[in-house]
Amino acid sequence: MNKIEHIGIAVKDIATANEIYTKLLGYAPYKTEAVASEGVQTSFFTCGESKVELLEATAANSPIAKFIEKRGEGIHHIAFSVDNIVAEMERLKKEGFILLNEEPKKGADNKWVAFLHPKSSNGVLVELCQEIEE
Repeated sequence: MNKIEHIGIAVKDIATANEIYTKLLGYAPYKTEAVASEGVQTSFFTCGESKVELLEATAANSPIAKFIEKRGEGIHHIAFSVDNIVAEMERLKKEGFILLNEEPKKGADNKWVAFLHPKSSNGVLVELCQEIEE
């Protein structure tokens, strides 16, 4: 794992959260993006070498909607940058981690992503991210 790529924060209203984080960080998000497959609208802020990703549910049955219903707004996941997501998934699986998806899928911000179940990572949803090379 190379670095913390981003911290994902579940929000009820991304427009309001964008205003708050713009005031907090002193600059606007560099990107907003819908990820239909996950039922979310995302917004990204840079913060040094890492990022903050705001996530708003666009569907009532999306993982973010379920998270907010159960836990309220707040930190949803931590994402780590990796060079080879498939190899990292295999390594972590051999180490006993539970993968939520068996193959990488296309995520926001031009990344391949995969998730580890919080049960196997001390209660934290972990995301692996690899830049999609075109």
